[in-house]
Amino acid sequence: MNACPPTEAPLALYVHWPFCVSKCPYCDFNSHVREVVDQAAWRKALLADLAHEAALLPGRTLGSIFFGGGTPSLMPPMTVAAVIDAATALWPAADDLEVTLEANPSSVEAARFADLAAAGVNRVSLGLQALDDAALGFLGRAHDVAEGLDALATAQRHFGRVSFDLIYARPGQSVAAWEAELARALAFGTEHLSLYQLTIEPGTRFATLAARGDLTIPDEDVAADLWDATQALTAAAGLPLYEVSNHARRGAESRHNLAYWRMTDYAGIGPGAHGRRLGMATQRHRKPENWLTAVTRNGHGLCEEAILSPSQRATEMLVMGLRLAEGIDRARIPADRIDMAKVDLLAGQGLLSLTADRMRVTPAGMPVLEAILREVVRP
Repeated sequence: MNACPPTEAPLALYVHWPFCVSKCPYCDFNSHVREVVDQAAWRKALLADLAHEAALLPGRTLGSIFFGGGTPSLMPPMTVAAVIDAATALWPAADDLEVTLEANPSSVEAARFADLAAAGVNRVSLGLQALDDAALGFLGRAHDVAEGLDALATAQRHFGRVSFDLIYARPGQSVAAWEAELARALAFGTEHLSLYQLTIEPGTRFATLAARGDLTIPDEDVAADLWDATQALTAAAGLPLYEVSNHARRGAESRHNLAYWRMTDYAGIGPGAHGRRLGMATQRHRKPENWLTAVTRNGHGLCEEAILSPSQRATEMLVMGLRLAEGIDRARIPADRIDMAKVDLLAGQGLLSLTADRMRVTPAGMPVLEAILREVVRP
């Protein structure tokens, strides 16, 4: 997995669908609950927003499309098909174009999987989140384990590539309980897993509960033990960590997400979507109604375009690239953006690895990645 300069790498397209049936108590994503969605208006607006970005990025090869949210499995398959068809008409598609859609594992949404596959989706990421009914209730999920596993089986029948998410380090979760849950997850044979330790994000329902003392997540020592168990089990199953929270068989890494972490160009359309276009940071209006109004008025949903300075680009490259097990090409690291004295100190502690051509966070350093970044990346 060698990093490519941004101008040589395939373009990635992110499509944000902001709507959910309900808001999960841990979620701080740009997601919204609406009684009614005008599907025709939304399809038209997404296509207009897409055309605007394509006009500014001519001649690129499209390497991936990612439908995120929100809950994009609530999108009508004809809308998904329209976006894919338009994107591959506006840009030549790579032979191995990756088209991912995030999905909730409900029976209603699983019933759409065949149509979504026919629309051109070839990779699905399922939000299973837990393999324990009590934990799913705690996380505010609408499905139970049986329904989730039925959806997983349906996904494996219809899509060539399948991933699913699990949240661990939940209140009261023991290492033994997590090992049993993860071992069960690995037995399903998917090529990719996203495994996230529960964090308390500002503005969420969980943040309110934590502030009242009604929710406590495992302390640092338990979290470290859970992390170690995670790495041991996934590596033994042939799905080693390739990014701080993501595990895959060799060659099954999410090509779309690698575009973010390697800091190559990606176009973002839909409410709140971010992008990186030829050295410029782009952002769309966050609120769905504001985005829709902007597209109707201007032909696009942009609210901000900002040229990134060389120092800003270097900082982003460090913050994103050190998330990856592959690390960063040292030739791309400007000396003024990194504290080499701190790097040498952390390397001596076994938390960073330095070779002639690469800098990496070691497996021992990954659990404290955020602390490492604060130390070595200059503000």
